[in-house]
Amino acid sequence: MNFTKKTSITLFLLLFCSSSALSQDEVVLISPHWEGVKTEFGRAFEAHYLAKTGRTVDVKWLDIGGTSDILRYIRSEFKSKPGGINIDLFFGGGIEPYQQLKNQKLLQPYRVSDSVFTQIAPDLNGIPLYDSDFTWYAATMAGFGIMYNKAVLKRLQLPVPQTWFDLTRPELFTWVGSADPRKSGATHMAYEIILQAYGWEKGWPIILAIGANTRGYSGYGAQVPKDVAVGEVAYGMTIDSYAWAQILEHGSENIGFVLPEDLTVVNGDAIGLLKGAPNPRIAKQFIEFVLSAKGQKIWMLNKGQPDGPQDFNLMKFSVLPGLYDTVAGRTSVKVNPFQWKSTFVYDAQKGSTRWGIFNNLLGSFLIEPHKDLTKWWQHLQKGPAPVTVLDSLDFIPLTETAASEMVTSGQWGEANFRNQKKNEWSHLARSHYNSASSTRNILKNMPVVFILLAAAAMRLYLRRRQKD
Repeated sequence: MNFTKKTSITLFLLLFCSSSALSQDEVVLISPHWEGVKTEFGRAFEAHYLAKTGRTVDVKWLDIGGTSDILRYIRSEFKSKPGGINIDLFFGGGIEPYQQLKNQKLLQPYRVSDSVFTQIAPDLNGIPLYDSDFTWYAATMAGFGIMYNKAVLKRLQLPVPQTWFDLTRPELFTWVGSADPRKSGATHMAYEIILQAYGWEKGWPIILAIGANTRGYSGYGAQVPKDVAVGEVAYGMTIDSYAWAQILEHGSENIGFVLPEDLTVVNGDAIGLLKGAPNPRIAKQFIEFVLSAKGQKIWMLNKGQPDGPQDFNLMKFSVLPGLYDTVAGRTSVKVNPFQWKSTFVYDAQKGSTRWGIFNNLLGSFLIEPHKDLTKWWQHLQKGPAPVTVLDSLDFIPLTETAASEMVTSGQWGEANFRNQKKNEWSHLARSHYNSASSTRNILKNMPVVFILLAAAAMRLYLRRRQKD
């Protein structure tokens, strides 16, 4: 390598490694948001901060994984550094994780300025959009529904979905897409919504049947709508903004999306200031910016529009009711959630309280034994008539009361107890799926068994006759 090339590479590395040092200020965020959100809000806040203060700021993003991974990381870091973990803000992941962190006293309150606060809606259909103690605010909102590929449905003669229950139909086997709810907060929310919308007793069999129809579990929620768009799967559980992005790219004639009526919610997606934030002054300004009309337009406007994103269409809801008329005609967000009515009342506190145990139940009964689950489902369909989810109502992994008691008693917080239960559930799942399949095989092959037994009996009888 010649001297000039070596010098160029060295200069590049020095500039790359010291880029943040060139900024006068910084703010550090941890977030499950995808690249588009990070790029657009990072760039916009840096420009806003420079115009407002005359100083430069470096917006640093930590990528730990999905919401559940981030929660584990935050808790683990605070165990060894109780005063602060060198992170300012947690941004994205729903509302439930913030309620958990608040209960553990890992968030610090901040009330935004009146000029911003008075524009924010306090709730949506009864679901709060900010904490009463101001430890978190919904920065945007997400609706949870089903995306589908119209061309695949037509080719395979599959139905257009209207409810979560529609995903349990036997003919949908391997054609449903889902992310791992233990990693994707949005997917976890979809399963929690099913539990609450249908009730625990009916919700669990629906979840098991959806799991049996699922081709596999991707690591990120953003992958599912991409799989639907290219026809890898016909249906996908996803949030509205991911679906709308694919509709914008591939056309509404090819891609559809439905919010199951009275069986889903539009829920907040929050931002909160972490305890011991190293840059609290700048972090508070970031919260103010995100919640302001200027920041909220970034969520809604199409890229290239004045005050909108530059490179990515984010297509998410605003928490400012007055903004929808302002951006009309310049956004691909066609639904105003403040005009969307639903009789289903979602209990965010319940969802938050059982977040961890529900993730482990899903892991033990859906994801880890997925091959056994799919075989069990296939065997159920080999009878004289297809078996619907209603025929499997006798198998519910755990009662709602038992799950609640494990959490409220504090047992679930004990590692030994938790590991013991996870082992028990894994054994129960595989035993049930495999024994059900074995029983089905025995019944299926019963005529053959009778013939073999009869033949053996005849041979024994003939041998005895010969001896006589």
